[in-house]
Amino acid sequence: MLDLTASQSLPCAAGVGFKARHFEGLMTDPGPVRWIEIHAENYMGAGGRPLAQLRAIAERMPVSVHGVGLSIGGERPLDRAHLARLRHLLDWLEPASFSEHLAWSTHDAGFLNDLLPLPYTARTLARVADHIDEVQERLGRRMLLENPSTYLAFAESEMGEVDFLAEIARRTGCGLLLDVNNVFVSAVNQAGDARAYIDAFPLDAVGEIHLGGHDETEDEHGAPLLIDSHGRAVVNPVWTLYAHVLARGGPRPTLIEWDTDVPDWPTLRAEAERAATLLEPVEA
Repeated sequence: MLDLTASQSLPCAAGVGFKARHFEGLMTDPGPVRWIEIHAENYMGAGGRPLAQLRAIAERMPVSVHGVGLSIGGERPLDRAHLARLRHLLDWLEPASFSEHLAWSTHDAGFLNDLLPLPYTARTLARVADHIDEVQERLGRRMLLENPSTYLAFAESEMGEVDFLAEIARRTGCGLLLDVNNVFVSAVNQAGDARAYIDAFPLDAVGEIHLGGHDETEDEHGAPLLIDSHGRAVVNPVWTLYAHVLARGGPRPTLIEWDTDVPDWPTLRAEAERAATLLEPVEA
């Protein structure tokens, strides 16, 4: 039987999402960066420079694999061919952690290149739990489930997002990935309380934390609207919320996500240094 109680082996330190342009920096001047994360779907090919670079870095530091294509919340059955490719990647890489999103991206025979939100109902809960059970069984490992960034709420929702995630973790034994920027984005967009969300969150189930940047705009009524873009530095209110998470739940492996308008290595390393500085007093 699959042991879902096994603890994650990522260090409680700063990590970064790996980009090929940062390969030399990671190999020669990693600074506080002690682990990396990759998007699974970028490494499902056979051979080539990307896999060679990944192998080289994996010899030096732990790797976390983050999936974006399973459509955990979709109504369609999971794509077993995709799961098989994912299993192959995880078997040879032996990453310290694997995670996916609480979202859907499939409809009928199509795949939408987006991570779309779900209503929090008993029906959705059962479907997501069944899919996570299947993923964990087929991959032979525990997964982490990430909280989404949201821009609207569903009228049919029967429970809050935190309660939904907590029940998913209880039913399936999966862990949770807490994206602090997503919490902040959702709270601003829906006039919620980000600190109250963190205070209610089951932090003991968190195996990894994400920090990223967002874009600021306005909706048609002139109200603030934040877009989870991963295209700029982490803003100060998100750093403050992250410090609150650490004060309540203790240190966790923390990733800096920067996926668009990717900066040079010193800029990304500086973001990791800021996370490491906040982690150090907690570790002490």
